[in-house]
Amino acid sequence: MIKVTFISADGDVQEINGVEGQSLLDIAQAAGQPLEGTCESQMACSTCHVIIDKDWFDKLPRSVEDEEDMLDQAFFVEDNSRLGCQIFMREELDGLTVRLAEESE
Repeated sequence: MIKVTFISADGDVQEINGVEGQSLLDIAQAAGQPLEGTCESQMACSTCHVIIDKDWFDKLPRSVEDEEDMLDQAFFVEDNSRLGCQIFMREELDGLTVRLAEESE
């Protein structure tokens, strides 16, 4: 199991277990987190926008241009924003902390 901590825009914390290969979006949705994923992980929307804790951001693979384009359309984007559908769990991410953007609430 790979532990992920979600912090809502108003500060509520939920620790969730995922498995290797599972997307951050799938983990969030299974736990009832308010990430829509409207495009079903096709990178055609930004409804799974999350803000990665700065200590973890550099441990993720770099985003691709299509992801950056979708983030350009999201609200409340920060330098460490990503799309949850593009982050896949692996052992090195055990303990990952993400914050939900205000638009997710």
